Amino acid sequence: MNNTKQNIENFYYSYKGIILLLFAEICFALASVIAKIIVRSSSIPPIEITFWRFLLGTIISFIILLKTNTSFVPQKKGHVLLRSILSTFAFIFFFTAVKYTSITNANMLNMTYPLFIFILTPFLSKKIPTKKYIALIIISLTGIYLIIHPNFSSINIGDIYGLASGITGAGAVLTLRMARKYDSSFVILFYLMSVGLVVNSILMMSQYISPSNSELILLLLSGVIGYIGQAFITYGYKFISARYGSIISSSRVVFATLFGTIILSESISLQIIIGGILIIFSIINIGLTEKQ
Repeated sequence: MNNTKQNIENFYYSYKGIILLLFAEICFALASVIAKIIVRSSSIPPIEITFWRFLLGTIISFIILLKTNTSFVPQKKGHVLLRSILSTFAFIFFFTAVKYTSITNANMLNMTYPLFIFILTPFLSKKIPTKKYIALIIISLTGIYLIIHPNFSSINIGDIYGLASGITGAGAVLTLRMARKYDSSFVILFYLMSVGLVVNSILMMSQYISPSNSELILLLLSGVIGYIGQAFITYGYKFISARYGSIISSSRVVFATLFGTIILSESISLQIIIGGILIIFSIINIGLTEKQ
C-alpha cells in the first residue's frame, strides 16, 4: 500500500515537473521571437532587452518575497551568486545571438547546455568516459557543426553567441541544482534578476537607446514572458531530475522552429534540421544514460 502511494506521488511530481518545464520552454521561445521582432524593427541593442527582463524580474521577485515573508538572505550564498552570474551571461549571449542569427539557430545552440553538462561530468567525477559517452559527444558536436557550418571566412557571429549561451547555461543549470537543495525558487530568482540587473546596467551604459511606446510594450512583454518561463523552470526542477528535465527542455527547439517559421517567416535548411535532430538525439540519450 505504501509503495503504491509512493508511486502515485512520484508520478504526480514528475507530471507536474514535465508540465512546468514545457510551459517554460514555450515562454522562452516566445520571448525570443518578440526579441527578434524588436531588433529587426529598431536600433535597440540586445543587451537592452535583457535589461528590461532583469528589471521586471527583480521587481516581481522582490514583491513575492515580501508578500510571502521569505528571508532575502540565501543559505548558500556562493551557489546562488555563481548561478546568478552564469545565468546573466547566458541571457546576454542568447539575446545577442537572437539579433544576428535565426530564432531556430539561437534556441537550438542555446539548448546544447545538456551536452556541455555531459562533457563536464567526467572531469567533475574523475570517471573514465565510456564508448557510448564518446559516441554521443561526437554525434552532438557533428550536429553543432552542421548548424554553425563554419567555413572560417563567413562564420555567423550569432551562432557563436548561441553556442556561448549553451556553455554558460550548462554552468547555470549545474549550480541551480545545487542551489535548489538549500534555497527556495524565488530567492534564487531574486538574486539571479538583481545580480543580472547590476551587471547588465554596467555593460549597457554606453549603448542605451530610449524606446518608443510600442517598443517599450514589446520590451516589457518579452521581459514578463521570459520571467514567467524562468519561474517555471526554476520551480519545475524541484519535481523532476536534471536528466529528465534536459529531455523535456529540448522541446524548445521544436517550439522555436515553429514560431520562427510561422511568425517570422524564417527559412530552415535540411542541414539545420539534420543538425537539430542529432543534437536532440544526443540530449535524449544523455537523459536516459545519466543517473539522477
